[in-house]
Order: sequence, then C-alpha cells, then structure tokens
Amino acid sequence: MNNRTWEYLGVFIMSWLLVYGLTPLMIRLANALNFVDKPEARKMHLKSVPLMGGLSVFIGFLLLTLYDVAITADRSLDTPMLGYLLGSVLIVTIGLIDDRRGMHPLVKLLGQVSVSLIFILSNFQLQELDQIFGSIYISLPLMVFWMVGLMNALNFLDNMDGILSGMAGILGLGYFVFSLTNTTSSNGADMAFIGLISLSFAGSTLGFLPYNFNPAKIFLGDAGSMFIGYFLSSMGILMARFAVITRENNVFYLLPVLFLSYAIFDISLVSYTRKRDGRHVMQGGKDHSTHRIYTALGSIKVTALIVYTINILIVLTTIIIFITGKPLLLLITTVMFAAFFLVFGRKLDQIPIVVPGNQQKVPKQAQR
Repeated sequence: MNNRTWEYLGVFIMSWLLVYGLTPLMIRLANALNFVDKPEARKMHLKSVPLMGGLSVFIGFLLLTLYDVAITADRSLDTPMLGYLLGSVLIVTIGLIDDRRGMHPLVKLLGQVSVSLIFILSNFQLQELDQIFGSIYISLPLMVFWMVGLMNALNFLDNMDGILSGMAGILGLGYFVFSLTNTTSSNGADMAFIGLISLSFAGSTLGFLPYNFNPAKIFLGDAGSMFIGYFLSSMGILMARFAVITRENNVFYLLPVLFLSYAIFDISLVSYTRKRDGRHVMQGGKDHSTHRIYTALGSIKVTALIVYTINILIVLTTIIIFITGKPLLLLITTVMFAAFFLVFGRKLDQIPIVVPGNQQKVPKQAQR
C-alpha cells in the first residue's frame, strides 16, 4: 500500500476510535448536567436519554480534520478551510443551545442561513457563483436553500435509534469513494483532502453508532443532526462542483440530488402529508418514513437496516453513474428514483400514524 492509502486508513481508524472512546464520557457528562431528552408523545423513547452525542461526533471530526490539514501537502487553514470550520462550529453551537433551552424556529432558521452563507462565500468566488447557474442571484439562493433544506431534512430524520448516525456514516464513505473515482492529474490534492475529511466524518459517525443503535444510550440531538446536515449538504455542493468540472456537463449538478435523495424523500413525504392533513409542518411527530416502516415491521433495528440498505444502493448507483460519465443516464436514473420514491411514499402513506397534540391545529372557532 502507498503512503496515501495508509493516511486514509489511519484517519478512519483514529476518528472511529476517538469518538468510540469519547462517547461514554459524554454520556456521563450529559447525565451529570441533566442534558437529556425526556420522553414525549411525539418521540419513540420511554425514558430520558443523554443528548450530547452530537458534540462527541463533532469533536472527533474537528480534531481529525485539523490532523488532515497537517498531513496534507500544500494545505493550510486558508480562507475556505477556516470558513468551513467556522460554519461547523456555529451550527453545533446553535444545536446545543436548541437542545438545552429550545430556540424559536425563525432564530434557528436565521442561524442556518448564516452558516450556509459563511461556507459558500468562503469557498466560492463571486465570479464563480455568477457563472454556476448564469447569475449569482440564482446560484446563491439555490445553494442556501439546498443547505438549509438538508440541515432540516436530516434533523427531521434523527427520529429513531441509529437511523441518522448509520446513514451519515454510509454517505460519508460514499463521498470518500467519489473522491477516489474523481481523482485526476489536475485535482489530485483537492480530492485527497476531500477523501480525508470524508473519512474523518464517516469514522466519527460510525464510532458513535454503537452507542446510538437500538437501544440507544445517547442521542445526537439537534447539535449532531444539524452538523451532519451541514457536512452532507456542503460536501454535496463540492461534489457537484468537481463532478461538473471533470465531466464538463452541467447535468452533473444533479449528482448530489441523487446521492442525498433519501433525505429529500423523507422531508418531502412529511411536509406533503402534514400540509394535506392540516397539521403543523414544522412540529415533530411519528409520521416520517422511518416511523411508518417501523409500524409495518415492528422492529427499530430492522427499520434502521432497511434505511441503511436503501442508502447503500443509492450511493453505489450514484458512483457508478459518475464513473460512466453519461449525463443522460444520470437524468434517467434521477427520474427513476423519483418515481420509486413517489410509489414508496404512496405505500407508506397508507400506514396508520399517531398524531401527537403538538401537530394538531386548533380550529379558529375554538381560538375565540
């Protein structure tokens, strides 16, 4: 094996071991501080569970990312890197405050938008933003919408033991494989670094998974789920950028849409059914795709394994399509997955759900 292979292997193992060793300490700290998630009608757990898992995952990721910078030739804490890390620190901080004290949805949204702008404006020149979709006034709002939407989508998906941490690990490994398949003579350094931070992220989330898999000993909390959303959405933007450059075709901007299609499917299903049924869209409940699969099968572990399997298939499909380099195949496959999720969603919609009180809108007559 060459030196880079050892670097990849070392980073993944170190991040896994670091978070695996750190998480029990976080469990004790969270219990000591009473930083716990208490049972509610809209939640699956029946007893209080520590909530600082996201901080454990983030610490592992941050330390290994700094290590990645140190071992990567010609890489430093430059503006793109500092902007990326600043955005990640801020989103974790926002999540921790929300976990501890609660936060008004508009304040949280403003924080998510700010974090997205920090990442985008530190990693893209204004001239590049003006060229991506023909105008910065289209590119910038689309990127912000993408990042904020996925931060919320993955926050929504953190609704059952092990679902999000396992899924995040799979997608992190997927980004690593993308970096390998997209390596050329002109982008080798960039792809090596993306590969390293993807492995740092995957190792951190998978090191956390043993404590988060059913029955969970600790939860990610909003700090963890929004950080995962921040990482996956920002890496999706970088995936699109490098895929379009390599394949010289703008259709490859669709690549991260296909790659993250399960998260997009789940938030679309929840938003549509809640709006249709006259329920609060942004209030948590037991009506996600995962809850419906669990209702049908009766096992949280099996539900998690099904979600993992779907995401593994999506990742493999995305990578194979990128390797072929055929834009028409990407278009056809994206449409096929959209059709699959439409049919899957209609089937899941037929499964009965429990509607908690926080989702029910009070009729106007009753408000008077």
